Amino acid sequence: MIKFATDEWAKALMEKINESEAYAQAAKTWEGDFYFIIEADDKIPEPIYIYADLWHGKCREAFATTDPSAKEPIFRMSGPVRNWRRVIEKQLDPLQAILTRQFTLKGDMVKVMRAVKAAQELVNCTTLVPTEFPE
Repeated sequence: MIKFATDEWAKALMEKINESEAYAQAAKTWEGDFYFIIEADDKIPEPIYIYADLWHGKCREAFATTDPSAKEPIFRMSGPVRNWRRVIEKQLDPLQAILTRQFTLKGDMVKVMRAVKAAQELVNCTTLVPTEFPE
């Protein structure tokens, strides 16, 4: 098991993305980079930023940091760890969660909504990482 929201977890996700033929096909015309932000709470003492550089069906770089100035991604999606866990365990659709304000997204929402299949395949990749959540 890999601890969620660590650099090791981000690298494992990158590996799963790059191994996924389904993601490669669904995201072949997508390009954009993200911060997936895990908000601070009683389990997470400070926000954690998981960076992912997604480029035409591959992930070119991924890491976790507590420094929001490490990169300037065009998208920032944030929410509490409990909601990230629900996404990874396929109990919550991330696009639906954005629309119902369980997550916030900064960036071009239209671009994201045009890539629903790519987003679904990205979530599928997260489910393949053996994840240990903070208790």
